[in-house]
Amino acid sequence: MAARPLVARQPNERLQTLIQEAACSNAGLARRVNMVGAERGLDLRYDKTSVARWLRGQQPRGRAPGIIAEALGRKLGRTVTIDEIGMANGKNLSSGVGLQYAPTVAGAVEQVCELWRGDVGRRDLLTGSAVAASALVEPSRDWLISGPDAQVERTAGSRVGMSDVEAVRAMTAALTDLDHRFGSGHVRPVLVHYLNSVVSGLLSGAYREQVGRELFAAVARLTELGGYMAVDTGQPGLAQRYYIQALRLAQAAGDRAYGGYVLAASMSHLAAQLGNPREIAQLARAAQEGARGQVTPRAQAMFYAAEARGHALLGDARTCHAVAGRAVAALEQADPDTGDDPVWIRHFDSGYLADELAHCHRDLGQPHEAARRAKEALAALPETRARRRGIALVLLASAQVQQREVERACHTGTRAMELLSTVRSSRGAEYLDDLQQRLTPFGEEPAVREFGERLELQAA
Repeated sequence: MAARPLVARQPNERLQTLIQEAACSNAGLARRVNMVGAERGLDLRYDKTSVARWLRGQQPRGRAPGIIAEALGRKLGRTVTIDEIGMANGKNLSSGVGLQYAPTVAGAVEQVCELWRGDVGRRDLLTGSAVAASALVEPSRDWLISGPDAQVERTAGSRVGMSDVEAVRAMTAALTDLDHRFGSGHVRPVLVHYLNSVVSGLLSGAYREQVGRELFAAVARLTELGGYMAVDTGQPGLAQRYYIQALRLAQAAGDRAYGGYVLAASMSHLAAQLGNPREIAQLARAAQEGARGQVTPRAQAMFYAAEARGHALLGDARTCHAVAGRAVAALEQADPDTGDDPVWIRHFDSGYLADELAHCHRDLGQPHEAARRAKEALAALPETRARRRGIALVLLASAQVQQREVERACHTGTRAMELLSTVRSSRGAEYLDDLQQRLTPFGEEPAVREFGERLELQAA
């Protein structure tokens, strides 16, 4: 990649300090950066001379600064930001707000409230930051080895009772329903302002031990929803911060099962979107281990399905099929009435599992199985789940492309496009873009040209 000088062309002392801390030579850092780049599908060919130029003040373009930070973070065993390596290029991305798994409950409250304040203020340091895979995996390790918080009770501040907790739960349910119907683009601003203006005050209030645990559980769910909405509005760097804090809040609630859900349903899927298959499986297995014996079969099925996604992206068909089989078996053991399940997992039914397995088969290049699972998902998903149904249609169309049923794939893709046009969702747009890329080899066919034109018109 070409390099551009920093504005001041001053030596990059921050990078020099980190290289020394990592006990890494210039050539060694270059090798590590090239390896991380290869994992991201980039053919980087940096050498010790490249690193020397960085130390003199030059900055590589594109995704390279984030990859350099990731390489150093792996060597150091902690999260490293692009500001720490002196490559923020004038942007204040140094904030670690939301990226740490706080050791104390008080620290967790302070950090999550600061995250919400920064989000409401639309600070670039939150929305413009890249995602480091280590920033997803490290909190899972902290969660696994952390003991339960001995006490969450607070005596200072305005009194908080169970009616306040119920209000948070009701708001979560209402926002979730609106998100399903209209997409996160319409709903996320409301959620963020509610967290910052109301929920932060509750966390800083006075509550008994039992009320406090219930409050942290409710806020963990709403915070996780905020992370999901950040993903759905194209802000993965912000999403990871919400997910990390949701995990910490679940720990304060004493809810290991929900902590596992955050790892497997949230962080793992974010890693999938970012193309980090190794981290997908790691996070899902951490969920299984950390919540062992404390989850229902339905939740266990979801944990296994998340792990299967990782193995599929790694191209490990044998392990993927074995783990997917465990997911199917676990869901068969689940109570069909969802009566024994906590509210946060009741949505995971045969339709959702079929959707997950369709992804697996698509990524393994098994189009017949992918199409079958996508059709199962469409048959099971209700009409109110427009985004999820649209994504299932894209999965079906992708399988049809793999089977070289191009005209049929374009017809299915058009149906998906029409459905996803009813919601404001970056995820839906990304799936459609992926389908268009899969159709590229058939670009001379009339159906493909027409599909591309319609997609371009919709995006205008």
